[in-house]
Parts: sequence; structure tokens; C-alpha cells
Amino acid sequence: MAQAQRALAVTADFRASADQVRRARNFVGRLLDGWPVADDAVLCVSELASNSVLHSASGETGGTFSVQLKTVPGEYVRVEVRDQGGSWVQRDQHDERPHGLDIVGLLAADFGVDGDAQGGWIVWARLDLPGSRAGRAARSPDRGREQSVTESGPAVNGRAARPDSAGGPADSSRGGLLWRG
Repeated sequence: MAQAQRALAVTADFRASADQVRRARNFVGRLLDGWPVADDAVLCVSELASNSVLHSASGETGGTFSVQLKTVPGEYVRVEVRDQGGSWVQRDQHDERPHGLDIVGLLAADFGVDGDAQGGWIVWARLDLPGSRAGRAARSPDRGREQSVTESGPAVNGRAARPDSAGGPADSSRGGLLWRG
């Protein structure tokens, strides 16, 4: 039975194992029952939690990850997965199909990567609800004019960016490969 949409801000911790990725999906799915972006949020959490288990220090013995869910009725749902850090490896994709963060980027109105290798990575995605102010702006005919493209290199939040010395995390949101340094 679908629940009424209400504001939420909840966090749950999970052991970093494949069965816990399933539990994280179920956690988000239950809380978002009846929300129009529930399936997309569950898929984003699945991708982000899987990345945490497979590609971060969380996947080491005794590792954990956390899932944070924030809802704003009529506006958006935000999901966030925090892991225990580790080196960030940008993988080349030669099979021309979307993977992990590419899938999140296709589903989310916005997403990003924060944190670092020592303190842990935080990967988040915002899913705008149909009819929200942000959702209407995304469909605006003027939307394309708001974006700027520079030839000098990638940008983050409108500022020139550079990869850090460790090959920092890539934010592969809709505008292409962006580095946070």
C-alpha cells in the first residue's frame, strides 16, 4: 500500500556486502512506496551501494557504507551513499553501455561526488518530482541557454576544475566528465 508523501531525513548503516546492497534497496523502496521517483531512487542506491562495496575501502573486511534519504514533498528526493574511502579509479568503458555513475547521471536531475580517499566518498543523486519547480525548469525551452561549455577543460559548478594528483573522482553528470579537485 502506497504511503502518503512526507518529508523524511533518514540514514541507515549497512555492512559492505552484496546482501546488504539488497537490504539498502529494500530500505529505500519501503520508505518511498508511492513516490513517482521510487524506482529510480532504488536503482540509484543500488548502483551507488554496489560501487561502495566493490570499489572502495568499505569492501574490506569489516567495512560499512551508509545510505541517507531526504525527501521534500512536491520537490525532490535525494539519495546519498557514503563509503570508507580509498583510491578513486576512473574506468574506461569500451562496451558503449552505461555503467554505475552513468546510469545515475541518466536518472538524476543532478548528482555529485564529495569527500576524499581518506575520509570517505559521498556520492549523491537528486531526483526531481514531476511538477516540481526544478522539474519544470529542466523542461524549460530556455534551459539549454543556461549551460555553458568551455574548450579549456572540464568545469565544476561553473568553475574551471582540474584532476587532483591522485586522479580525483569524476563526476560524470549530464554535462560529461567533470573533475572535482
